[in-house]
Amino acid sequence: MSRHRHSLIKQTGLLPRNSIPPGPSYQPVRITVIDYDATHFQEKIVRQVSECFPFRDTETVTWINIDGLGNPGLIEDLGKCFTIHPLILEDIFNTGQRPKMEDLDGYLYITLKMLSYLEAEKEIKIEHISILMGKNFLISIQEDEGDVFDPVRERIRKDGKIRQFGPDYLAYALIDTIVDNYFSVMEKLEEKVEDLEEELVASPTQDSLQKINRLKKDMIFLRKSVWPLRELINNFERSDSTLIRESTRIYLRDVYDHTIQVIDTLETFRDMVSGMIDIYLSGLSYKMNEIMKVLTLIATIFIPLTFVVGLYGMNFKNMPEIEWEFGYYSVLIVMALMVIGMLTFFRKKKWI
Repeated sequence: MSRHRHSLIKQTGLLPRNSIPPGPSYQPVRITVIDYDATHFQEKIVRQVSECFPFRDTETVTWINIDGLGNPGLIEDLGKCFTIHPLILEDIFNTGQRPKMEDLDGYLYITLKMLSYLEAEKEIKIEHISILMGKNFLISIQEDEGDVFDPVRERIRKDGKIRQFGPDYLAYALIDTIVDNYFSVMEKLEEKVEDLEEELVASPTQDSLQKINRLKKDMIFLRKSVWPLRELINNFERSDSTLIRESTRIYLRDVYDHTIQVIDTLETFRDMVSGMIDIYLSGLSYKMNEIMKVLTLIATIFIPLTFVVGLYGMNFKNMPEIEWEFGYYSVLIVMALMVIGMLTFFRKKKWI
């Protein structure tokens, strides 16, 4: 799983402004603006953050999307224009933040995790997403360039139903797209779980145990990303904010149902992965038992043969069979009959 490691230790006593990490200004940040209403549509990529400022007081709905956190000064300037609280700006840069929703003066702040499956690396990527929703604007800020919002953009471009509603419906559409993408990730995760389970049943190895441990860690990170989403959407749907229209709440309830379904699926996978340790140990025990079974059968066959060979290996002068012309061949035949008889008995008992 692709994850970002974050230090849990931060300097105490700093102002919120000083808590924002000083990101290098040379890192690329991509800003796109989509402005629309029922009869109007405009989409463009802006070079300077100041080009977003005129959209603050328009009557149309404006969606400002920022890809990348490499330029904190740019996001701070945007926050000043839209009167975003410094603590919220700090949460935007805190990519380890758990999903939550806050109702502030004049806008809502939503943060959640966007999951995507990297086919080349065969890993799940977790990305921090922040959404700021006001009366006539929505600002989405992502860690990296690239997202799952292309279906929403296409709906806006094609003069769909989404352009007849406000930014609350746009926020619902973005969250719904993120949650729907969870199902695609769960399908890939299910394939990994099933393949590993088949491997454990067929031939468990030391590498299989390492795969189980990696999968358990992935489940922990996924659970931390998905479980709080249920509370977030519930608070969003039940919020008393005037920014959320009554017509949007029914759609939020539908997203809530999808979230519960994702959580149930994830819990099922966690139970399966937890049981894989038992399957692994059982497989090793079965493998060891089969080895011991073969060794025991071999030892059991050779015990009487060893007795016969040892008996006639004694050097007494008056052993009658020593002088017998066919004694050697007779002993070999008796030993062969003993082996055949024991193998027949073992097969009859279904031991082999």
